[in-house]
Amino acid sequence: MNTNAVFYHAGCPVCVDAEQQLAGALDPARYQVEIVHLGQQRERIGEAAAAGVASVPALVIGGLPLHINFGAHLTDL
Repeated sequence: MNTNAVFYHAGCPVCVDAEQQLAGALDPARYQVEIVHLGQQRERIGEAAAAGVASVPALVIGGLPLHINFGAHLTDL
C-alpha cells in the first residue's frame, strides 16, 4: 500500500530544485507522489493551508507537512 505524498510548490527556482531533489527521490513503491504547482493551480491553495502548509516548497506525507527551505509564503501566492 502506497502512502500519499503531495509536494506543493510555486514554480520558483528553490521549489523546482526541491521537487527534483526530494520528490523525485521518494520510493514509488512506498509513496504515491502528486506534484501541485500552486502558481498554476491557485484553487488548491486552501487545500494546502488546510494540510498545514505555511510556505512552499512543502511536502505533505501522511498528513504531516514538511517545509523545505523557504521559497514563498502561501499568502504571497
